[in-house]
Amino acid sequence: MSTPAAPKQQEDYKLKDMKPQLGERWPHGLRGGGGWISSERATSTYDLVEQMFYLYVRVEKAKDLPTNSVTGSCDPYVEVKLGNYKGKTQHFEKRTNPEWKQVFAFSKDRIQSSVLEVYVRDKEVMTRDDYVGKVVFDMHEVPTRVPPDSPLAPQWYRLEDRQGNSKVRGEIMLAVWMGTQADEAFPESWHSDAASVQGEGVFNIRSKVYVSPKLWYLRVNVIEAQDVEPLDRGQPPQAFVKAHVGKQVLKTKLCPTRTTNPLWNEDLIFVTAEPFEEQLTLTVENKVTSAKDEVMGRIVLPLTIFERRLDHRPVHSRWFNLEKFGFGVFEGDIRHEQKFSSRVHLRVCLEGAYHVLDESTMYISDVRPTVRQLWKNPVGILEVGILSAQGILQMKTKDGRGTTDAYCVAKYGQKWVRTRTIMESFNPKWNEQYTWEVYDPCTVITLGVFDNCHLGGNQPAAGGGSQKDSRIGKVRIRLSTLEMDRIYTNSYPLLVLHPSGLKKMGELQLAVRFTCLSLANIIYLYGHPLLPKMHYLQPFTVNQLESLRFEAMNIVASRLGRAEPPLRKEVVEYMLDVDSHMWSMRRSKANFYRIVSLFAGAISMSRWLREVCHWKNPVTSVLVHVLFFILICYPELILPTIFLYMFLIGIWNYRFRPRHPPHMDTKLSWAEAVHADELDEEFDTFPTSKLQDVVRMRYDKLRSVAGRIQTVVGDIATQGERFQALLSWRDTRATSLFIIFCLMAAVILYVTPFRIIALLAGLFWLRHPRFRSKLPTVPSNFFRRLPSRADSML
Repeated sequence: MSTPAAPKQQEDYKLKDMKPQLGERWPHGLRGGGGWISSERATSTYDLVEQMFYLYVRVEKAKDLPTNSVTGSCDPYVEVKLGNYKGKTQHFEKRTNPEWKQVFAFSKDRIQSSVLEVYVRDKEVMTRDDYVGKVVFDMHEVPTRVPPDSPLAPQWYRLEDRQGNSKVRGEIMLAVWMGTQADEAFPESWHSDAASVQGEGVFNIRSKVYVSPKLWYLRVNVIEAQDVEPLDRGQPPQAFVKAHVGKQVLKTKLCPTRTTNPLWNEDLIFVTAEPFEEQLTLTVENKVTSAKDEVMGRIVLPLTIFERRLDHRPVHSRWFNLEKFGFGVFEGDIRHEQKFSSRVHLRVCLEGAYHVLDESTMYISDVRPTVRQLWKNPVGILEVGILSAQGILQMKTKDGRGTTDAYCVAKYGQKWVRTRTIMESFNPKWNEQYTWEVYDPCTVITLGVFDNCHLGGNQPAAGGGSQKDSRIGKVRIRLSTLEMDRIYTNSYPLLVLHPSGLKKMGELQLAVRFTCLSLANIIYLYGHPLLPKMHYLQPFTVNQLESLRFEAMNIVASRLGRAEPPLRKEVVEYMLDVDSHMWSMRRSKANFYRIVSLFAGAISMSRWLREVCHWKNPVTSVLVHVLFFILICYPELILPTIFLYMFLIGIWNYRFRPRHPPHMDTKLSWAEAVHADELDEEFDTFPTSKLQDVVRMRYDKLRSVAGRIQTVVGDIATQGERFQALLSWRDTRATSLFIIFCLMAAVILYVTPFRIIALLAGLFWLRHPRFRSKLPTVPSNFFRRLPSRADSML
C-alpha cells in the first residue's frame, strides 16, 4: 500500500455525515399544474426518508370485451405503457369479464412521456396478440393523492380503437394517480425499475416484514426408569437415555450401576419453536459394548402436553410407559395381558421465563423472556429510514456486463424487514422507513446489504452466478449510543473481509431516530440485569449456551426460509453472526490488543506518578505534595475528592463525546494489515480442507501463539501463588519473617496514629530522586523470592 493512498483509504473507512432532504413535501401538482394541493406543506409520514414520486396505475377489471372472430373466445390481458416502460398483467383464458386487481408503479424520475397508454390485448399462441382497445391519459391531468386520504376510486373507461377516434366494445376499470412510497399500493406494486423481472421473480424483489418464530427452551429432567430389560436377561443393563427433538439429539450419562431400575436425575435442554412441529422422542438404551447400543424402550411425546413454566418453581413429574423393543414386539399381546410395562420418570417443562438466545450477547437486539405475560412496557421507539447505498461494487455478470441487484435487511428484536430489490444499480435508492418498539436501550440493531441472486423463479442466477445471496456488508448501531429524539443521518462504510483482504463494498446511507417514551423506565433499566432473572437463578453453562444458540439460529433460519418469499438461510446466518465462535488468528490478535489498550490508562497514570516522584516537573510535584498534606490532615476529604475529580473528568470529556453512532473499526479489528495466510485460515472450512503441509504450518504457528498465552497465564498464576505462600509455610523462613513483620506492624500501627503512618509512607513514596536507589526495593525482593507451585509442574 503506497503512503499517499493510505490516508485516503482511512477516510473511506470512516463514517460520513449527510444532509438528505427528509420528509414529504408536496409541490403544486405534477409538472407545475393539475395537482390537488394548492400550497407546499410537509407531512410527518415517512419523515426519515427522501420523498420518491411514483405514477400509480391500478388495473381492476374489464367487462363486455369482444371475442376473436377466428377463435370465438377472448384471452385478455392488460399492457400499461409509459414511454419505454411496459408492464403486463396475467392473461385469463376465455373470459370476457376478467378481474386483475394489479397495481403498476412508474418512477417519476424515469418518466419521459407526456401520455400514459393502457392497452387491452387478446393473447394468441401462434400469431401476434390481437389489439382489443386502449385508454390514453394525459400526464398533466393525473391527480395527486396525499395520504392519509382514502385511495382513489377506480372508474370505468370505454376502450378506444387504434387511432383513438371512436369507442369500441368493452370497458376497463382503472385508477391513475401520482403518489409516493408512503402509498398503500407501493409494497405490492409492479415497479418499472424492475421491468426485466417476470413470473415468480416479482415476489422475490418486493419489500417484506418477517417475524422470528417464538422460541422456547425445553427442559427434560430424566429422573429414573423402572423395569427396563435387555435382550440378555442374565446381564443387568448399563442404561442411558437418548432424547430427540427434531435434529437435536442429547444423551444422559451412563447409570453408574448395572440395574433394571437406573437413576440419572439429569437435565437435557432443547430449543423448539412455536407452533410446535417436532415431538420429543425418548429411548432408553443399554450400553452393550463401546460400539454397540441396544434400545430397551421408546416413547414419543407431543410438546403441547407439557407445562409452561413462568418462574423457577419446580413442575410436577410424571411416569410414562415405554414401548417395548426386540422380543417385546413379538410378545406384545402376552405382555399386555400381564399388565407389565417398563416406565420412565420425567419432569418436562417449556421454559417461558428465559430469553432464548439466537444472537451473540455482544450484539443482542432483544432481551425479553419468551412468554408475553412477563414483558415490560416499551421504553422507546426506534425508527430507521433506509435511504440508499452508494458505490456498490459489481457482484455478478449479466449479459456480459457487471451488475448488482441490491436489497437491505434490518433485524431488531423479533422483527426482520427486507427492502425491495433495486435492479441493476450500483447506487440503489430504497427510501423505506420502518419502526420497532424498544424494550431495552442497551441493544443493537443490525442492517445488512445483499445481492439478490434468486430472481426469475427456479432459473439460475444471472450470468451463472452464485446460488446464494452474496454479502455486501453489515452495519450495527447500539441504541444506547444514540441521543434521544435526534435524527442521525450518516453514510456507513460497508466493509467485508474477503480471502484477498479487507474490501470496501460501498456505503449505506441511513436516517435513525430513537424516541424516548419513558425516561424514568430507561434509568430504571440501567440498574437491572440485562437478561431475565431466570438466567441468573438457574443459569446454563457456557457450552450449553453456545450449543443452544446454534440450534436456535438453525430454527430461525429454517422458519424464515419457509416464508414467501423466503428470507434466505445465508442472509439469516450472516445477520446472526453464525461464525462468531470460530477460531481466527486475526480476532485473537485484535482481542489481545483490546486488553492491552485497557491497561493503557493505568500505565499512563503510573508513568505520570513516576514523573511526579522523580521531580521531572517540580511545580506538579509540589502541588501533589500540597494535596497530599491536605488529605492527610483532613482524611474525610479523600473520598469526596476522588468523586469530585471523576465528576470533573466526566464534564471535561463531554466536549470530546462521539458525535456519530459507532461503526466498524478496521484498526480495532486488525483487518487492514492482516496477513494473507491468516485470511486463508479464517475462511477455511471446519474441519479443515487444506493440505497436510499447510495444516502442519498453521498448527505450529498456533502452538507458538498458545505458548505465549500460556506463559502470560502462568506468570499471573505465579504471582497469585506467591501471595498464598506468604502464610502457607511452603518457605518456612519466608513465612516466619512475614508473620514477625506482621506482628511488629500491628504493634506500631496500634500505638501510632494512622495519619502519621500515612504521612511518612507518602513522603517516602514521593521522595526526591537523590534519595532513591536504582536497585529493587526490599519488599519487591522478598516477594520475588517466594515460592510458587510452578516447581511442582511437570
